[in-house]
Amino acid sequence: MRVAISAGHGKHVQGATGPAPWGLNEVDEARRVCLELAEQLKLFGVDVAGPFFDDTSTTQSQNLSAITNWHNAQTRELDISVHFNASDGQGHGTECLYVTQERLAEEIAGAIAAAGHVTNRGAKYRSDLAFLNNTTEPAVLIEVVFVDNQGDVRAYHTHFDAICEAIAQTVWASFEKPEATVMHVKGTCSWFGGPTDYGVSASEGLALEAEGVNPEQKPHLFLAEQPAGTTGNARRLNDQQMYIACRWDYDVHPKERLAGHEMALVKSPKTGKHVLCHPVDWGPHEEKTGRVADLSPGAMDELGIETDDEVEVIYPAPHHRKAK
Repeated sequence: MRVAISAGHGKHVQGATGPAPWGLNEVDEARRVCLELAEQLKLFGVDVAGPFFDDTSTTQSQNLSAITNWHNAQTRELDISVHFNASDGQGHGTECLYVTQERLAEEIAGAIAAAGHVTNRGAKYRSDLAFLNNTTEPAVLIEVVFVDNQGDVRAYHTHFDAICEAIAQTVWASFEKPEATVMHVKGTCSWFGGPTDYGVSASEGLALEAEGVNPEQKPHLFLAEQPAGTTGNARRLNDQQMYIACRWDYDVHPKERLAGHEMALVKSPKTGKHVLCHPVDWGPHEEKTGRVADLSPGAMDELGIETDDEVEVIYPAPHHRKAK
């Protein structure tokens, strides 16, 4: 799936501005949200076009044409424009505007409200906006918060990361994929692999090495040299890379597919962080350990978790879904 993202207004066609010293500048903050939203969407396996920022238009008409023309030039399944609201300090909260995408707009507004601890103004039907009328794919226009409401501004700064992640997760969830081909498990985890993993023998290999998970075909996952006193690829793994072992069902996800380019999305409920990991091995022994995944130490550090913390694993990382 592919989403096209743009920030509202432009460098020379400014939007709303809150009062100094605490008020927000709509153009600056919309661009900030777009950049972080793009990164968050990529973590969910979403292909992103943009974000597009208009730095050339000098009139509102030019600006609206530049933004909609850019969107329509992209191959994508959903258009998103990021804006901020203003109302002389009286209005507050978040809303999402739509013409055809009422359900998605409701979900985005609710997600921002929950993540940002702001009022949910809901989905608003708007038939008078150039962006929603002139883009040729399903589209939503997000009004994140009010630039001139101190409570909104404070909440936005405090919960910025959570707001962007909530938008990304909601957009990702709006794309459909046949669930029969998706592995989705939750449970505790541990770590494995690398020269200091003495829980595996010095000669132990990897379940997927014959299919391509080896130093010759995926050198970035391995140390340049075999650790002294070892011969197996399990101990040669570079434990700072992002990799994972799960109890894959080879009938659903054959070894050749697992060893390919698709990644597993690993999420930590405790920290709210996500990483994309390469499948490299089969395990752990769930009946004995109760764990659903073994991760590289680097992946665990990135997630901010320790052994026996809970993770959620989705393979393949969500992609190629169709917008509702």
